[in-house]
Amino acid sequence: MPIEQQQRATSTLSTSFTEMSEILMPNETNNLGRALGGAVLHWMDICGAIAGRRFAKTQVVTASMDHVDFIAPIELGDIVTITGYVFDTGRTSLDVTVTVSVERPATATTEQAARSFFTFVALDGAENAQQVPALECPTEAQKDLRQEALDRRRSNRRARDAETE
Repeated sequence: MPIEQQQRATSTLSTSFTEMSEILMPNETNNLGRALGGAVLHWMDICGAIAGRRFAKTQVVTASMDHVDFIAPIELGDIVTITGYVFDTGRTSLDVTVTVSVERPATATTEQAARSFFTFVALDGAENAQQVPALECPTEAQKDLRQEALDRRRSNRRARDAETE
């Protein structure tokens, strides 16, 4: 049945919520003992894909990633927490916000280290684009999280557009 004729299911933002943790180990550091950007991007992509799979209940592939903001360094031995959730959907695509925070147990501090937005496309068993569920936000907390992500993405795009003018 063509995508346009399928009954569209629904899924909630909380269904997609994903949180994973890592410890920054020597193999993922540069010569200054800080996280390699590629390692952080890898973790972000995995977190986003898990959020997308939970939401769509099928395989997803990365279609794009917005500008990544590296906000604070991640030092060797730091605990890194990557959080993501679906905040918007298209017909076959879903948008995921991914945030990286760093915890330094020795000083009992936590701060945001990186953030970006990813777009994933859902695939069926034949690896063709598949319709994704419509996003539902049944609670005020979910509505607030969605709106925060929409606002931040809109603001990031405006700032980037202003830089290129």
